[in-house]
Amino acid sequence: MFVVALLLVAVLWEAYKSVGPADGGSVLGWRILPRTNDNAMPHVWDMLSRYRRPATRGSDQEIWRVVLAGVWFSFRIALVGFALGAALGLTLAVIMTRFKVAERGLLPYLVISQTVPLIALAPLVASWGGKVQLGGFVWPRWMSVAVLGAFLAFFPDAVGCLRGFAAAPPASVELMRSYAASWWSTFRRLRFPNAVPQMVPALKLAATGSVIGVVVAEISTGLRGGIGRLILDYAQQSTGDPTKLFTAIFGAAALGLVMAGIVSLFEALMMRNRPPAGSA
Repeated sequence: MFVVALLLVAVLWEAYKSVGPADGGSVLGWRILPRTNDNAMPHVWDMLSRYRRPATRGSDQEIWRVVLAGVWFSFRIALVGFALGAALGLTLAVIMTRFKVAERGLLPYLVISQTVPLIALAPLVASWGGKVQLGGFVWPRWMSVAVLGAFLAFFPDAVGCLRGFAAAPPASVELMRSYAASWWSTFRRLRFPNAVPQMVPALKLAATGSVIGVVVAEISTGLRGGIGRLILDYAQQSTGDPTKLFTAIFGAAALGLVMAGIVSLFEALMMRNRPPAGSA
């Protein structure tokens, strides 16, 4: 179905390109119809064939190698950001589950944190590189990008885990209490396993959020080597080579899919011994 969905998008793209206005159009006075000229909407086959051509004129290096190197660079940073964000979100969810006063006090601030523009935080976090030194540890520049990725990753994880922990059947919770089980034992044996189906979608959002954070942070902080910087560089060259920008955009999309796939592996691992939904 994933391949079918991609083919459907390609067909719709080419169908609109064949019938849409070259310079865009208006509907009820609103100029919302995108342009269909080759600079704005290249053909799908032109975008894909661009991967086989050199990245720059006179270079022997094909652009797919450059994009792949950028994806690999950003993947490692996004993985660190996702791990940091998931750990922070899970910790906050456990605290809010254990202490209701913490939930009432922290949850509004978690929501407010997501209204802060990431591009406004980037210069502040990037400045830590020259100020944070703990013993022999010097804050590397890429760590600022990972922190910004974690900033977008921790919120869906915290909220999803909190909802999952609270969804434990009351009868099962009372049964654990009747056995004089401690709160931690109840959490480990009941709340956490019960929350896995709700944690997985939250982790997928966190994983893709970390990619978005890393891409935006690479652009905002000027960190070179990643797919975010390639998108910026290729966007500046899109007037003369519009298909070049799409090679980097597709690379960023593939990175998001890889991160979501890692969470799917976690889901398969955690759900392998669970009975199918609805089974007796």
